[in-house]
Amino acid sequence: MEDERIPQYSPMIRDLAISDRPRERLVQVGERSLATSELLAIVMRTGVGGENAIRLAERTLAHFGGLPGLARASITELTNVKGIGTVKAVEIKASLELGRRLIASSPLDRPTVASPADAANLLMTEMTFLEQEHLRLILLDTRNHVLSTPTIYVGSLNTSVLRVGELFRSAIKENAAALIVAHNHPSGDPAPSPEDVRVTSQIVSAGQILDIDVLDHIIIGRQKFVSLKERGLGFD
Repeated sequence: MEDERIPQYSPMIRDLAISDRPRERLVQVGERSLATSELLAIVMRTGVGGENAIRLAERTLAHFGGLPGLARASITELTNVKGIGTVKAVEIKASLELGRRLIASSPLDRPTVASPADAANLLMTEMTFLEQEHLRLILLDTRNHVLSTPTIYVGSLNTSVLRVGELFRSAIKENAAALIVAHNHPSGDPAPSPEDVRVTSQIVSAGQILDIDVLDHIIIGRQKFVSLKERGLGFD
């Protein structure tokens, strides 16, 4: 299991540049811009052995298969992860319960995507550790509320294989007004390839024909993402 491996050395949080420290980043850019692993690292505060809190958070999320699995884990299951004692486990459960109660208090509320960071954070936890490329959509209504986030394609993006028209079936079925494309790079480097740009251009063109706005294409790496719309790649 992942948590049974000897952790590789990683710099302590205090040794990181200020701009890379989760607490300082939250103050500077806001909590919605942080990756799930960074938020969890703030709750955990410290790592174990030669790894810092961010690496411990990443390893914990990978062990439980992301945030939903972490939320389902018991105190005992959490403390079975190397580096998590009873105090850390209790604090994690308390934080997750606060989030659950917030959602329960507003059951009709849906997430709203107002920026590339919102889109990336919606999927980053689930897609960061995938071993293959997955292409997903974030389907939105006229107010940019999320309708669903279906997985459309698994495998390397290739214009000769991927049928762009098929991407819009879910959007049409759910009467989505707009969509955001997202896929991951298993290498961890979110830098777009020429093929990523070509695929994006085809998707944008198809959206114009179908009158469905393609707002962005997000590429997810490890704790990082790239917005092709922000970079002007594949968008007029």
